[in-house]
Amino acid sequence: MAKREKKAPERRSSSQSDAWIKDAGVVVEQPIVDTLQVNYMPYAMSVIISRALPEIDGFKPSHRKLLYTMYKMGLLSGGRTKSANVVGQTMRLNPHGDAAIYETMVRLTRGNEALLHPYVDSKGNFGKAYSRDMAYAASRYTEVKLEKIASELFRDIDKDTVDMVPNYDNTMTEPSLFPTTFPAVLVNSNVGIAVSMASSICSFNLAEVCETTIALIQNPKADITETLKGPDFPGGGSILYDADELSKIYETGRGSVRVRARYRYDASAGCIEVTQIPPSTTTEAIIDRMIDLVKAGKLKEVSDVRDETDLSGLKLAIEIKRSVDPDKLMQKLYKLTPVEDPYACHFNVLIDGMPQVLGARGILLEWIRFRQKCVRRRVNFELARQRDKLHLLEGLSKILLDIDKAIKIVRETENEADVVPNLMIGFGIDEVQAEYVAEIKLRHLNREYILSRLEEIQGLKTSIADLEETAASDRKINRVIVSELREVIKKYSQPRKSLFIYPSDLVEYEEEDETPDITVNLFVTVEGYVKKITPQSLRMSGAQKLKEGDEIQLHAEVSNKSDLLLFTDRCQVYKYKLSDLPETKASVLGDYLPTRCGFDEGERYLFCVVTSDYSGDILFFFENGKVARVPLASYETKTNRRKLQKAYSDKSPLVALYPVQDGKEYVLASSNRRMILNPGMISVKTTRDTQGVAVMTLKKNAKLESVEVLTESTFKNPHRYRAKTIPVAGSLLRQEDVGEQLSLDGSGSEETT
Repeated sequence: MAKREKKAPERRSSSQSDAWIKDAGVVVEQPIVDTLQVNYMPYAMSVIISRALPEIDGFKPSHRKLLYTMYKMGLLSGGRTKSANVVGQTMRLNPHGDAAIYETMVRLTRGNEALLHPYVDSKGNFGKAYSRDMAYAASRYTEVKLEKIASELFRDIDKDTVDMVPNYDNTMTEPSLFPTTFPAVLVNSNVGIAVSMASSICSFNLAEVCETTIALIQNPKADITETLKGPDFPGGGSILYDADELSKIYETGRGSVRVRARYRYDASAGCIEVTQIPPSTTTEAIIDRMIDLVKAGKLKEVSDVRDETDLSGLKLAIEIKRSVDPDKLMQKLYKLTPVEDPYACHFNVLIDGMPQVLGARGILLEWIRFRQKCVRRRVNFELARQRDKLHLLEGLSKILLDIDKAIKIVRETENEADVVPNLMIGFGIDEVQAEYVAEIKLRHLNREYILSRLEEIQGLKTSIADLEETAASDRKINRVIVSELREVIKKYSQPRKSLFIYPSDLVEYEEEDETPDITVNLFVTVEGYVKKITPQSLRMSGAQKLKEGDEIQLHAEVSNKSDLLLFTDRCQVYKYKLSDLPETKASVLGDYLPTRCGFDEGERYLFCVVTSDYSGDILFFFENGKVARVPLASYETKTNRRKLQKAYSDKSPLVALYPVQDGKEYVLASSNRRMILNPGMISVKTTRDTQGVAVMTLKKNAKLESVEVLTESTFKNPHRYRAKTIPVAGSLLRQEDVGEQLSLDGSGSEETT
């Protein structure tokens, strides 16, 4: 840690001596660990605990403050009020600003369509969750109230079911959690990004969640897949059913589900109408992607795409050309555009103030524990209230047994303050009972009132006994929870919006290869220039134009659907589709392969192999006399990868490579020694960067110089150089054996066998 020089503060005048601050302006060293602990950790914990992650009731603090404010404003019943009024009142609990509060409200509304069961009934423009550009109106124009289902969030909130905590300025209290009567944490989706962690909870069908909760209450080890079929998104769509992935989400809280858009085909208009899209995308993103594909020529079936969303709901219109099968086109769009998109699940929830990643089962078990605590607190609250009432009525019953005596005590008491003490002495009751008796109206001293109060005492005793039994019994607490869950199902359940596509019904799209299967002439030069010329153009052309000092390395008649494998000096191979190469003429230099394929800086092209089906093998010849035989299939990939590393061994420089051809033999030359190799003597190795096997034994400082294909004109007596076993040193080249393609190297004439 660098030390900083401490600068002494400047002396101030005597008039400023009272304002002098000790060590003002002094730079104090602080270890980075202390800075993180003192300055950063409180912020991080605040974001995690008090902002970004939902708690077991299913809400973040911002949601809870807003909904509780609306509840206290009486918006659970009656008419709507301006959103601006709610936003202003919420600032008493949430000091983050009106824009943030209103944005939170927007997502909770029915108009935005972000939630499966919205909590806020809305009027006006609140935008749409499925649109990126559709902005919501200002808060002064829109109106809101609470939906009926919101009553399940606040039921018995005034009966000590949850803790009430002070707000930020300690002027009022707010609930730390909502005593929700159903597992809202799984019914409505919730996404949040905290510090070093995030949460993404998908929504499930209300009836399925409640039925699953009931099953877990009855048996914590129940198979929840029988009742919890899968996610249910507010925008609908079709879910690709994957039992293993769903089971993983249910148990670990991590995984993803793939969601497809739903559509219908209007034959009269020749138009596909997409009416439901995945929750993780927007209409604008889909349109942008389709436009890019049309411009790239990969979506020729589409003539136009537009957003026709209106008051009736979402609609993307895709105009298709004649004779196009709409179902096949949609299968193609599922692969190429976000009309099929995954929803990543990460169920990170705050449990007792600690973030935990739990599966759907774990979350429901934690919610059951939380709800049991809420119900027990409510029962205890009712029990205490009824005990207090019974206590008062028992005191009243003593008075009612001798009303004349009570009246006499009150009449004979001179001071009002002595009425309660005299009643306490006269009837043997405590101060609370005496105070209650003293407040009874004269009109209530009749027979009917007296009898009804005495009957109420007996009813209270029975009720208290039941409440005491319920509070002491987990089974009875669970019965109350189950009863409330069944009531929620009856009131608020709705059919699934997201349907399933099972593997047996799934039709996989296989992209059709539209590349024309024609024969073309391929020319590749030593310097890395390539030309693709049609046979007709080649017949009409003159001499090939080449760069000065360059020469043709490869000329072949091949299919336009072939792939080029370009090997470089850095043991890499670049794959390039010949169909992507433009047709040209012999009178031009051609395309420069390093530029077209994006070679690394300084990387040099060496050799090229052309293949259409990746069958056969390649022979790699190295300077150290070794030869490797690798199948072309080793370079085939399922994905369209453009570059493969470790294409061949880097232990020795590469001299040459040749595809293995039936009946072909190869002449290996080292100084003036020659040998003829039959490829059948080399075994195939599936590893691309294999070092190969020793074929030619080399003397010190010698190396393999060249490799050529054996032809009839290479040697007059080829049997003299043909290897019978490997490795072999090779034979000296004799003058009488020199063919048209070879010349005797004079420098090696003195070499002996």
